[in-house]
Amino acid sequence: MQSALLNKFSALALMAIYIWIRTTLIFALLVISGFILLTKDDDIIGLLVVIPGSIIGSIPALVVLFVGAVIITRSLDLYAVRRRFFLLLLAGIVLVHSGGIAFLILLVGESAPEWGLWMALSAALLVSVTLGSYLSRDRIYNVLILNQSYQSIMEQQTSSPILFKGIITGVLILLMMIPTLFISSLVQERKARQREIVQEDSKRWAGAQELSGLFLVLPYEQPFKDDKGKETLIRKELLVLPEDLRVGSNMEPVVRTRSIYKVLLYRTDTRFSGHFAIQLPKEIMPEQVIWKDASINMGLSDIKGIEEKVLVKLGTQELELSPGLPNKELVKTGLSAPVDLTGVDPTSIQFSTHLKLRGSEQLHFIPLAGNSSYEVKSSWPSPSFDGTSLPAKHLVQDSGFSASWSFSKANLPFGTLLREVDLNETDFSFGVSMIQPADHYAKTERSVKYAILFIGLTFSLFFVIELMQKKPVHPVQYVLIGIALSVFYTLLLSVSEFLPFDTAYSIAAIATILLITFYAHSHFKSWKTASLFSLVLSCLYLFAFILVRLEDTALLVGSIGLFLILALVMYGTRKINWYPAAASLP
Repeated sequence: MQSALLNKFSALALMAIYIWIRTTLIFALLVISGFILLTKDDDIIGLLVVIPGSIIGSIPALVVLFVGAVIITRSLDLYAVRRRFFLLLLAGIVLVHSGGIAFLILLVGESAPEWGLWMALSAALLVSVTLGSYLSRDRIYNVLILNQSYQSIMEQQTSSPILFKGIITGVLILLMMIPTLFISSLVQERKARQREIVQEDSKRWAGAQELSGLFLVLPYEQPFKDDKGKETLIRKELLVLPEDLRVGSNMEPVVRTRSIYKVLLYRTDTRFSGHFAIQLPKEIMPEQVIWKDASINMGLSDIKGIEEKVLVKLGTQELELSPGLPNKELVKTGLSAPVDLTGVDPTSIQFSTHLKLRGSEQLHFIPLAGNSSYEVKSSWPSPSFDGTSLPAKHLVQDSGFSASWSFSKANLPFGTLLREVDLNETDFSFGVSMIQPADHYAKTERSVKYAILFIGLTFSLFFVIELMQKKPVHPVQYVLIGIALSVFYTLLLSVSEFLPFDTAYSIAAIATILLITFYAHSHFKSWKTASLFSLVLSCLYLFAFILVRLEDTALLVGSIGLFLILALVMYGTRKINWYPAAASLP
């Protein structure tokens, strides 16, 4: 009796060890493959943490597997019941470890967990447990049939084939989600390449431009007594902002093509006009100001974009601005020119200038004036108004857009005379960005998110049809169908780089639908069944296309659509006998 009991425990222990070793090796292989394919070389060091950690973390699973198997074989008599509880035990181990992975990612991460990483590791864990158990199926079978007669085993094995086919189908659905992770990585790679091209061309052309308008720098000298009572003159500078400023800018979009990528740039023709009204503070006497050493200045973020020489008409003088600023407290980069204001009426100095400029993406302004108004026009139909202030008026049409801003002394926290500058220019920056609406990479990335919907519903449809027609579909066939559904996204990504997204989506969807339709016909030998697959897939791809096109209402429409799909599936499967063996019982 003791010898038989010892043999039983030995068999259970060996079964648990075999499953654990094979599962751990498969999981390690999948993780190593994922690191090699999805990470950079300098991230391979993470394997030194992931692999030993997964082995150590799986030791409790080995103990639970052994103890659970002992309890199942001692408490339950029927082989079919033991088998079901053993599957539940494996599923519970997978769920607990998946939750542990999510907890570790949340614990290590600085913010929200990376759910893509969690899904990949959880899928690898599920595949590893499934394959490890399948490779150990003989030992599992020998353990679960202890004290069972051959006749009772055969009767129970045929009692629930649908359950096991359903489990296999569910595992295959999760298994086929792994290729979508690689496709998402491919989309990100192509998107990064496009961004790199855009940045390279933007640097050669000119970067985002930020303009401040014109302002004066007035040097002055004031007496100062040191500790010994000796009086010296200290040279300081007074920054004078315009009393009134009017800015009008016309942006002309420039689309450059490099290889298969399009880079959006612009040229702008901007005019400045206004006047200075210099009212010196009481602490500064007019004779202390060195009027002949004054300078006129303009803030400009990227001087490489200047296309013509910049001439400023200041009063009766015409000055040419050159790179460099005598005072960088207000703005960091820009243009300036010396000006002699001796004999000029400081209370009313008119100015105007004309600036032709190149730039990319953004055109921003800094409202450095007492009262100012800005107007921007362009033929580009997709602007984004950004910065600290939205336009007071704007009009966006297919033919272009126009926008206007206005500021006054009442809503700006500085005056027109600045002795000590305590301003951050970016705190007041505003303007417009020329954007390319929802490019094909973003749309493809959104399409990939619905992969589980396509794979799950297509596999479920094949599963239901094979039950109704009693013509089983082999797991290898499910894998081929899943690969066809995954290839749709690579087709969409590659074709959309040369054709408009809508056209690329239609081509990829039609090709995938025809492929699966003919494959279904070759298996079920029925055009009626093949037409059903064609109709369902067409509706799915149309539904996903609508969701991709929508933005604000995508969640609402998607939720309603998924509810209706679930209702149709439940209605279509209401008459299926999920327990065929029970139908013959008296």
